[in-house]
Amino acid sequence: MNTSQIKGHEAIAQAVWANGARTMFGLIGDGNLFFVNSYVRQCGGKFVGSAHEVGSLFMALGHAYIGGGVGVCTITHGPALTNVITALVQGVKASLPVVLVCADTAVREKWHQQSVDQRELVAATGAGFEQMRALDTIAEDVATAFRRAATERRPIVLNMPVEFQWQELAGFVPAIYKAVDRRATVTEGPDVDDAVGIMASAKRPIVLAGRGAANPQAREALLKLARRLDAPVATTLRAKDLFRGEANNLGIFGTLSTPSTLDVIAASDCIIAFGATMTRFTTMRGDMIKGKRLVQINDDPKAIGARCTPDAAILGDPGLFAELALRLLEEADMPPSQFFDADMAARLETAGSVQDWVDLSRDDAIDIRFALEAIDAAVPRNRTFVTDVGRFVIESWIRVQVEEPAAFLPTHEFGCIGTGLPHAIGAALADRSRPTLLLIGDGGFMLGGLQELHTAIRENLDLVIVLCNDGGYGAEHIQFRDRSLPAELALLAWPDFVAVARAMGARGVTVRNKRELPLAIEASKERSGPLLIDLKLDPNDVPAYIP
Repeated sequence: MNTSQIKGHEAIAQAVWANGARTMFGLIGDGNLFFVNSYVRQCGGKFVGSAHEVGSLFMALGHAYIGGGVGVCTITHGPALTNVITALVQGVKASLPVVLVCADTAVREKWHQQSVDQRELVAATGAGFEQMRALDTIAEDVATAFRRAATERRPIVLNMPVEFQWQELAGFVPAIYKAVDRRATVTEGPDVDDAVGIMASAKRPIVLAGRGAANPQAREALLKLARRLDAPVATTLRAKDLFRGEANNLGIFGTLSTPSTLDVIAASDCIIAFGATMTRFTTMRGDMIKGKRLVQINDDPKAIGARCTPDAAILGDPGLFAELALRLLEEADMPPSQFFDADMAARLETAGSVQDWVDLSRDDAIDIRFALEAIDAAVPRNRTFVTDVGRFVIESWIRVQVEEPAAFLPTHEFGCIGTGLPHAIGAALADRSRPTLLLIGDGGFMLGGLQELHTAIRENLDLVIVLCNDGGYGAEHIQFRDRSLPAELALLAWPDFVAVARAMGARGVTVRNKRELPLAIEASKERSGPLLIDLKLDPNDVPAYIP
C-alpha cells in the first residue's frame, strides 16, 4: 500500500481494498469516479458496473449472501442514493452485511441541484450511516463501516464527501476491521433451565431450523438433539433442503408444507426453533404454532419474540446451544419422546415432497410444474438457485432443489419484484465454480431484470434465467379473476424477450409447449454465457401466489 503523499480518492480505495473488498459493484458519477479508478488501477480490484444504481446494490446483496462476507457497492450522490432506497430496505430486512460507499455533495455547495439530506434518507430505510469525517480519519471510518456491516448484519452507508477526493494527505496506513465472533451461548441460568425443561417434557416435539442454523456445525448438532428427543426435523424456507435425505425430515415448515408434514405439525405439542425468525409464512399467521409451546434460540436479539411470543428464549448461537441442551438432557437421563417412530418414518418416506397434479400443458402454454421439474433435472445440482418475487415462486420453491441452504437465495423479504437478476449476478460472481439458476416472472424481468441483463452478458456469467411468462402481473390477475372482475389491467403485451436477449448477446429459447421444452433442456446443458428460457404460461393455470 502507498504510504507517501497521496490523494484522498487513493486513500479511500486502499482502505476499502485492505478490508477485503476484492469485488465492488456500482455506477460511477462525479462523486466517486476517481475513487473507483484508484480501486481498479492501483489496488487491482474488480469493479462491476451496473446499468442502474439500485441494480448495483442488489448485486452487492447477492454477493454477500452467497459469498458469506461483506458486500461492497459504490454510487455517487443525491439521486443515486434515492435510486437505491428499495435495495437498502431489502438489505435491512434480509440482514445482509453490505458497505455502500456513497459520495456526498460538497458542504460549501449549499444550493447544488443534487444535494439532499443523505443521513435522513438512510435512516428511513433502517440501514446504518457512517460519516467519513476528515482526511486523517479515512482509515478508521472505512474500517468502522466494514465492522458495523459485519456485526450489525445490515447495510452501512459510508458517506464520502466529494471534496475529499483530490485533497492530499501523507503517511496513510489503512486500518483493517476485526469481525466480532457472534457464536456465543449461555451455560447456565433460568433461561436455559426453562428451554431445556420444555424440551424434556414435550411429548411430540419438532426441531425447526431457520437460516441462522443453516450451517454444517448447527445441522449436525440439531440432528443429534432431534434423535435424542425422538423428534422430526423441519426447516423454514431460507434453510430449504438442510435436512434432505434424513429419515425424520419433514421438509419446509409453514405455507409450503406437504399434507403429511401438516399432519405431523398438527399433532405436535412443542416447536424448538433454532435460528428461525418465525415469520407469518412459517407460522401461517400463527395457526401452525397455536396451542403449542415454543422455544426460540437465535443469536440475533431482534429476532427473538419479534413475530410471536416464545415460552422460552435463548440469545446465543443455535448450534452451540443445541450441543449444550443435548448434554443437559443426557446428564438428566431424560427419556426420549417416542414421537418420531417407524410409522412416521414410513409415512414420510412414501408421502413424497410434491403432491399429485394434473398436467395442464397445451400447444400454446406449458404447465409450469412440468417445466420446472424438467429444468430442475437438467441444470447441474451443484448450482446456486435464486428466485425473484411473483406468482410463480411457490412452485419454484417446491420443485427446484439445492445441495445446501447456502446455495439458495430467495429475494422476497421486501415483497419487491424485479430484484432477482441483479441478486443473481452478485451471487454468480461470488461463486463462479457453479452455475446460477434464476427463476423470475415477466413483470419482474421488465421492471428490474432487462436493464441488468447486459451486465450478466458482459461478465459472461454461467447463468440460466427461467422466465415464467404469463403475459402480465400474475398475482394481480388472479385477484381480479377471483372477484369476477375483468383482468385486462394485469395483462400486458410484452416484447419478444428471447429476441431482445439475443440482440443483447445472450442465448435464448422460447418454450410454448412440451415439444419445445427439449430445446431449452439441451441449451441448459450446453451453457456458454447467460441463457434465457422464456416459458409461455397460461395466467389462469399458474398456481396461486400466497400473499
